[in-house]
Amino acid sequence: MTQMPEGDTVWRTARTLHEALAGAVLTRSDLRVPRLATTDLTGRTVTEVVPRGKHLLTRVEGGLTLHSHLGMDGSWRVGRTGEPPRGGPHHQIRAVLGTAERTAVGYRLPALDLLRTADESEVVGHLGPDLLGADWDAEEAVRRLLSDPGRTVGEALLDQRNLAGIGNVYKSELCFLLRVSPWLPVASLPDPGRLVGLAKKLLEANKARPARITTADARPDRRLWVYGRAERPCRRCGSPVLAAAQGTAGRERTTFWCPHCQAGPPAPAVDPNE
Repeated sequence: MTQMPEGDTVWRTARTLHEALAGAVLTRSDLRVPRLATTDLTGRTVTEVVPRGKHLLTRVEGGLTLHSHLGMDGSWRVGRTGEPPRGGPHHQIRAVLGTAERTAVGYRLPALDLLRTADESEVVGHLGPDLLGADWDAEEAVRRLLSDPGRTVGEALLDQRNLAGIGNVYKSELCFLLRVSPWLPVASLPDPGRLVGLAKKLLEANKARPARITTADARPDRRLWVYGRAERPCRRCGSPVLAAAQGTAGRERTTFWCPHCQAGPPAPAVDPNE
């Protein structure tokens, strides 16, 4: 299954963009969304590119920030200026930022905004503590998780207002590693601090890796415990891994778990007539 962008992917992307663009003058600026179609950033120096949870903030001279989000399958690809882009079909390109030496191309970006750097809180101010950020605060992350005690662990982990950087892969893997059902209410977690600490540990361990690993086994078919393994044997007990949609209507994500290894309530039954 394709690796979805999560906090570690965004951290790595920010580092790549920063190394390619920071300190250089933009010689090309092409933002392919209607509201930014006439925007021209050429002649401005890129000052830095920083991650914030799953968001990317490209700051340029003059107090401006280009904000982007990778969504489910977005990406930024960097190559030498003059080389053909290689991240997908041309119609999927949403942004091009080029310097004399390097060019960054953004593909399938569901969010692309230009705002004043002083106003970045408009797009990232709602986020909880960033698992890979300088503002990481484990106690605050726990407090936010427990602020809605009846919410399921799986849903609470995906809510970026609680802690920023967790996506669908880490949600499933964290619940498995802690041996709790993704449908367990957060109030019933035996040790919320351990959950938060493990989330931090996993993202830190994976932020510089090209492939995400939660099992300590780097072989391509052994890297994850349960994510993407529906109906295949659990690596721990051999029971079939289950998968079900979780979340509010219209925002559901597939959750993977082992019903034998993970204690707690099962996935709620779905009424086929609804």
